[in-house]
Amino acid sequence: MTDFDPDRAAAELLHHADDDLTSGQPLGPPIVPASLYVLPGTPTGPYQYGRWTNPTWDATEHALATLEGASVVSFPSGMAAIASVLCSLVRSGQRVMLPSDGYYTTRLLAEQYLRPNGVIVEECPTVAMAQADLAGFDLVFVETPSNPTLQICDLNALALRATAAGAVTVADNTTMTPLGQRPLDHGIDIVVSSDTKAVNGHSDVLFGHVAGRNPELLEKVADWRKVTGAIPGHFESWLVHRGLETLELRFNRMCDSAEVIASRLVGHHAVRSVNHPGLDTHPQHELADRQMHRYGLLVGIEFADATAADAFAEKAEFVIPATSFGGTHTIADRRARWGDQVPDGYVRLSVGCEPTEPLWAAIEQALDTL
Repeated sequence: MTDFDPDRAAAELLHHADDDLTSGQPLGPPIVPASLYVLPGTPTGPYQYGRWTNPTWDATEHALATLEGASVVSFPSGMAAIASVLCSLVRSGQRVMLPSDGYYTTRLLAEQYLRPNGVIVEECPTVAMAQADLAGFDLVFVETPSNPTLQICDLNALALRATAAGAVTVADNTTMTPLGQRPLDHGIDIVVSSDTKAVNGHSDVLFGHVAGRNPELLEKVADWRKVTGAIPGHFESWLVHRGLETLELRFNRMCDSAEVIASRLVGHHAVRSVNHPGLDTHPQHELADRQMHRYGLLVGIEFADATAADAFAEKAEFVIPATSFGGTHTIADRRARWGDQVPDGYVRLSVGCEPTEPLWAAIEQALDTL
């Protein structure tokens, strides 16, 4: 565990732009829907063309950089952020390791676009990645806790072994945000995040970012964005900046509630098993204590079958059957319906910002009917 202070980080995030404000300026960043900028003579200045830079992107990237303690490049979705890293840092003939139990679209990207272009892709379970033989790998991609089964990888151990093997390390930190876990502080080279989830937190925008402290790697990612045009919108950037201002409040409420709900789910007759890093029954609970600042807002619940899982999602007041996670509303998503390798009755519960006790009462009432 590092000496990171989440309260200090939240305060710095709120005041990240103070030094740039002068009398009469708006406190929030302006939305700048510009594709063209005035460029007389030899082009100079920070803004020259809409595919290259935008003042609203800059404001949001500056806020994210303050939170990450690193340089940031923003993207129109989390998958665009992941694609930027895999496509800009890997070439034909190189070897990439991906988690076999992480977010399935990352593996789909590798299957449909990396492998046909000569990249050698291998998979490994999240819990085994830090002990895997990394010799000959050029890039190692980890997602911890994994989505949706919430397995955890030792980031320090992975970073040390990968660096010794000459591999770049990438961590998907979507489930935890920089307030809950800080992979860069554990030696990971690059972080990717789907800010569609908790960072924005209002279920109204797609967004993503890449963060890192190696200028050479981040320059390649930024160049990839510029050339391919995988750019975020100005309004979407503004929405994420707005969402960031309440991230600490939302994230702590969600994590607090998730811990309470996970502990109360244990032993209920309708529940076969409960998966949450904060439970001492979680197989990597001690590792979570060492490398995570919070246990997260996701709870894995296994019901008897798909029928019971669907009934829970539909009956529970204050719980919405949908996909994605990290928003203000509590969401139940039966993951086998998307092809994840989980039991048919496995539900990923994303705990929202509802007050804990009314939310638990609604969940318990639905469980009692199963």
